[in-house]
Amino acid sequence: MRKAIALSFVILLVATAAFAQEKPSGKLTKVETKTVCMINEHAMGKDQIPIEIDGRTYYGCCDMCKKALAADATKRVAIDPVSGKQVDKATAVIAAQEDGRVFYFENEESLAKHNKQFEK
Repeated sequence: MRKAIALSFVILLVATAAFAQEKPSGKLTKVETKTVCMINEHAMGKDQIPIEIDGRTYYGCCDMCKKALAADATKRVAIDPVSGKQVDKATAVIAAQEDGRVFYFENEESLAKHNKQFEK
């Protein structure tokens, strides 16, 4: 049973890493940080489990996500798709595609710059 859980967790992490390189495909809508699982990179539509680390609050959907955020600092950062800069997920502006997939921006201006390219 433990091996199956561990394997599922590894698959989840690999899938998350694959998505980490993905670029947004359209206009994004800003979402509340507390509704995002920062491991699954998905807006969940409800408040997630808060994880306090070094005075900052991150969010995960389950105990495995909570443990991953606490144990691995690389899970707490993302790359702004506009500026290419690394951002802390706890302080980033977070926006989602229609399918719930989220992206992290260093500020409101960066998100606005992304969305401007999709205006008619």
